Amino acid sequence: MDRGKQGLKRSVATEACGVPLGMVAAGADRHDSPLLVPTLEAAKEQVDVDLDRGYDSDKTRAALPEFGFTGEIARKGLPAPIQAGKCWVVERGHAWMNGFGKLRRCIEKRSCVVDFYLYLSAATITLRMLIRRATPLYRWDTRPTTQRLK
Repeated sequence: MDRGKQGLKRSVATEACGVPLGMVAAGADRHDSPLLVPTLEAAKEQVDVDLDRGYDSDKTRAALPEFGFTGEIARKGLPAPIQAGKCWVVERGHAWMNGFGKLRRCIEKRSCVVDFYLYLSAATITLRMLIRRATPLYRWDTRPTTQRLK
C-alpha cells in the first residue's frame, strides 16, 4: 500500500510584491529543501531571499552562495513570528494560486499538464499585478471606470 500523500507541492520564488519569478512542482509527499535549488535556478535572478524553517540546513546554506544569492533562513527552535515578517508575500502568492481551482485540487499525473497550470496561473497573477500597478498611474478624465478598478 502506498502511503504517499496525494496532490501537489509548489515551490515558488516571488518578488517583493508577490509576482512569481520561478516555480517548481513536485509530489505533495516531498520535503521543501530538495526543491530549493530547482526553484532558484528557475528564478534566474540573483536577489536576497528569505526562507522559512523548512530550509534550515547546511545544504541550503551552502547552495545560496553557490548561485550568488544572499538572504536569511529562519532558525529552528526560535519563535517564528519574530523571524517570519517577510515570508507573508510568498504565502499570499500561494493563496492567489490557490484561487485557481485546478491547482488547489490538482491530481494530475503528467508533469507537463501541472506545469501548464502553474505557468498559466503565474501569467494571470503577473497580469493582475501589472494592471493594479498601472491603474493609478494612467488615469484620464474620460476613461471608463468600473467598480473593480476604482
